[in-house]
Amino acid sequence: MGKRVLVGMSGGVDSSVAALLLKQQGYDVTGMTMRLRPDEMMSQSSAGGCCSLDDIDDARRVCYRLGIDHIVMNFTDAFSRDVIDYFADSYKAGRTPNPCVACNKHLKFGAALRRALELDFDYIATGHYVVRREEGGRVLLYRSPSPKDQSYMLYNLTPFQLSHALFPLGEMDKPAIRRLAEEAGLPVAHKPDSQDICFVEDGDYAGFLSRWAGLTDTPGDFVDADGRVIGQHRGIFHYTVGQRKGLGAFGAPRYVTGIDAARNVVTLGPEGSQYRRELIAEDVNFIPFPTLGGETRVQAAIRYRARPADATLFPMEDGGVRVVFDTPQRSVTPGQAVVFYQGDLLLGGGTIR
Repeated sequence: MGKRVLVGMSGGVDSSVAALLLKQQGYDVTGMTMRLRPDEMMSQSSAGGCCSLDDIDDARRVCYRLGIDHIVMNFTDAFSRDVIDYFADSYKAGRTPNPCVACNKHLKFGAALRRALELDFDYIATGHYVVRREEGGRVLLYRSPSPKDQSYMLYNLTPFQLSHALFPLGEMDKPAIRRLAEEAGLPVAHKPDSQDICFVEDGDYAGFLSRWAGLTDTPGDFVDADGRVIGQHRGIFHYTVGQRKGLGAFGAPRYVTGIDAARNVVTLGPEGSQYRRELIAEDVNFIPFPTLGGETRVQAAIRYRARPADATLFPMEDGGVRVVFDTPQRSVTPGQAVVFYQGDLLLGGGTIR
């Protein structure tokens, strides 16, 4: 029997085919579904999200079809602390968080990987679209040629995590994944992809923040770049840097250029003000090397599925990185990830400060 792999199975087609491929490659495969959402958030159907009771049942049915064991692991406390509370705290501070990045770091390749190793599994695997290669004694990640490339979401993985991680879908595309699932008779072959943030099913972030964290809308001032009051906002949770819609009428387009949570102020600017040439990144992680040795040319992406843009990295004394783009970038948003590449090689990334 081959090495033991615990496959994170969400109940979707990607993770199901990941389990199928690994079994075909001779691994000893067990399917594992993570119970993430607290009881009060669980529902029978996820309605486009994930981690519902139906999703758990779908994963179990796939494992039965594949002839492999299926287990459910409860990580609700860690998910509440490291993902949902982080999400709420970020909005409270006027930042726009990326909970999927936090979930990958703390849950899928954190708590779940530790549990897998405790149970004597050699690897944990997921259905992410990213290419894993072992080169010179190191495990490196590369962008997938698929339009669904998810390397952006994995920039903060460590060498240890990568040495115990497998990504069998690496160079495949979605149509091929669905064909394999259909040929194998998997019951999720045509299941729709999950959408948006799994624990905010209705897309109402402000309502969720009110229910989960007790945060309420506190109206405040819209101001211009000079600090002059030009209107009233509904509450900072309704806004993100770069936003244009939902601001009201000002006679000309306005964009959110800054959010000051301490003062409960949202700054607006005219067309053109939403562009920035520089940013500071904190909580930086690099995969091929431990730290940035000096000025480094890269391509940097400031949001998921954005085209990476040419930039130069400058290390800072506090461990952060100053990123200077060759051309100004639209809507550089505090709290989001900035991810660095050299060609298709994923160098790492950090959180925009």
